[in-house]
Amino acid sequence: MTGFSKDIFNYISSHSSPEDSLLQELTRTTHLHAMQARMLSGHIQGKFLEMISKMISPSNILEIGTFTGYSAICLAKGLTSAGVLHTIDVDDELRYIAEDFISRSSAGDKIRLYTGDALQIIPQMDVLFDLVFIDGDKREYTAYYNLAIEKLRKGGYIIADNVLWSGKVLEDAKSNDRFTMELQSFNDFIQNDARVENLLLPVRDGMMIIRKR
Repeated sequence: MTGFSKDIFNYISSHSSPEDSLLQELTRTTHLHAMQARMLSGHIQGKFLEMISKMISPSNILEIGTFTGYSAICLAKGLTSAGVLHTIDVDDELRYIAEDFISRSSAGDKIRLYTGDALQIIPQMDVLFDLVFIDGDKREYTAYYNLAIEKLRKGGYIIADNVLWSGKVLEDAKSNDRFTMELQSFNDFIQNDARVENLLLPVRDGMMIIRKR
């Protein structure tokens, strides 16, 4: 959680509904097998995504960036009975973990996994989405957004993760730091996009909530 002490974070965790046993197991498995386990959504962010999804009750969700499937499992909990979550990741190295845990989750039959470049896959989707979660390559955030918003219903939501980038968005980005430069550009682009209203929250590494007008 951005800007919070460990004690406050522990207090937040102890006063939030607990992580279910499958997600606890997925957290342990990710830390054992993934080089960048910190990319995992985790308990608080996962519960936040679950709550948002349950509030919206979406029929169709798009997720850009599957990793080991934690956020997909959380988001899928809010789907309607016939709803579908489409999740895309460019890397198939950890797909076996995502497939295993998704298949064992309560909404596993509602989750469709894609491997490949989201910028190539999204234009081929004939789906109108209610909710989009962007957590893929940070250098492509604006490109993801521009594709996703065209397939988002009016009143639908986009959530973009890591938009504070450990506070680096406040700094003058180095010329070779494409990640920071893109996130700064993305945040400014959203702030000035008349098609949406937005709220940046200090959850984990920053989450931008965007609603299509």
